[in-house]
Amino acid sequence: MKFFVDTADVAAIAELNETGMVDGVTTNPSLIKKSGRDILEVTREICSIVSGPVSAEVTATDAETMVAEGRKLVEIAGNIAVKVPLTWDGLKACKVLSAEGHMVNVTLCFSANQALLAAKAGATFISPFIGRLDDINLDGMELIQDIRTIYDNYGFETQILAASIRTANHIVDCARIGADVITAPPAVIKAMVTHPLTDKGLEVFLADIKSAGIKIV
Repeated sequence: MKFFVDTADVAAIAELNETGMVDGVTTNPSLIKKSGRDILEVTREICSIVSGPVSAEVTATDAETMVAEGRKLVEIAGNIAVKVPLTWDGLKACKVLSAEGHMVNVTLCFSANQALLAAKAGATFISPFIGRLDDINLDGMELIQDIRTIYDNYGFETQILAASIRTANHIVDCARIGADVITAPPAVIKAMVTHPLTDKGLEVFLADIKSAGIKIV
């Protein structure tokens, strides 16, 4: 499974990248706003840190302008994935941009029907939003499973990029189902390392090290 980091925080991306935990980055207008930086500037810096796909989202809602914005975004770096919304216009833009050889991430997916359309339009990535479905008492993992089954049935190459990841359990559940990629905030990825028994065992080891006066260097 590939790990994408869902943030525009350059420092957080760089820290995780040093540990080998970053296969790509996803951004959106809300994350760009939070960074307080110009979209082209911060995206260019992220692309200089990460070698994998960096999703940069268009701001337009009509297909023609989405395509124009997408063409401008891909000029930033060779690893840009143009992010478009799952609307008819977004699918039209996806078809054009993917036909030109650009990576396209179709976002805001909430149904298997939508995911099927995105794959037909040539999407590189489909981004189903797990957490937002859970928020309205629907099973986000069921959607991941449905998409996995459909894509495998017909050999679609579109990668399932599980988004709106809220917990470490979301990540392991996606791994069990077979999502190709997850994108999560840095804090959620870091939370995967935490376990109370690890903490408890370390306390015992440290106490024994201290009492025995053990030193290595």
